Amino acid sequence: MNRFILFFHKTGSPPWFYRFAGKLIPWLWAGFVLLVVAGLYLGLFRAPPDYQQGESVRIMYLHVPAAWMSLLIYALMAVMGFIALVWRIRIMEILMISSAPVGAAFTLIALVTGSLWGRPAWGTYWVWDARLTSELVLLFLYIGVIALFNAYDEPRKAARAASLMAIVGAVNLPIIHFSVLWWNTLHQGSSISMSGNSIDASMLWPLLLMAGAFKFFYGANLLGRARLRLLKQDHRKHWVEELFN
Repeated sequence: MNRFILFFHKTGSPPWFYRFAGKLIPWLWAGFVLLVVAGLYLGLFRAPPDYQQGESVRIMYLHVPAAWMSLLIYALMAVMGFIALVWRIRIMEILMISSAPVGAAFTLIALVTGSLWGRPAWGTYWVWDARLTSELVLLFLYIGVIALFNAYDEPRKAARAASLMAIVGAVNLPIIHFSVLWWNTLHQGSSISMSGNSIDASMLWPLLLMAGAFKFFYGANLLGRARLRLLKQDHRKHWVEELFN
């Protein structure tokens, strides 16, 4: 059997997933600490100020990776929700709903830091710009997924409803990404793309390090939340009893 397919099937086993996640979490936290320390040091102390925005540009090292993560996590939620609905894999349901609070936190960070950055750049904390407004809608979608899941008493039924909402809400992702191209917005376009970068290496490296750190943070936080939710759902099952005996 293909190794990927075998790994995919193994994730459907709660005891195996619980043990595997437990082994992986410390490494993810270690990766997060190393990358975030390096990224913050380079971004706050080594990278030069912007010739137009001055020192306020350093907000970028939190704002941009958080914005990237807000989109990535929701996209992963939609994929996990699709897998959960089609193949009825309970671990995918747990991972999907466990992702929502982390994604909501990153979206809130992106909105708050974007507002703080917008004050010196635009002269105001908030405008009903296409990019800002669609990012705010994304925060509401995260909150909606969480609220819909908590509206049901039965976890499997709750996960199916939340998965469907996550899939439908994914239509907002291309709107956020392409908003600066489709509409005349105050928000600047992307400085990093497949065709090339318009950002100096001294600013690019701390940005990429922070982006990597946030991914490690998401992985560690996600697996920790998923393990706790799995224990809560299976607390009466034999494998959990064996775990603590």
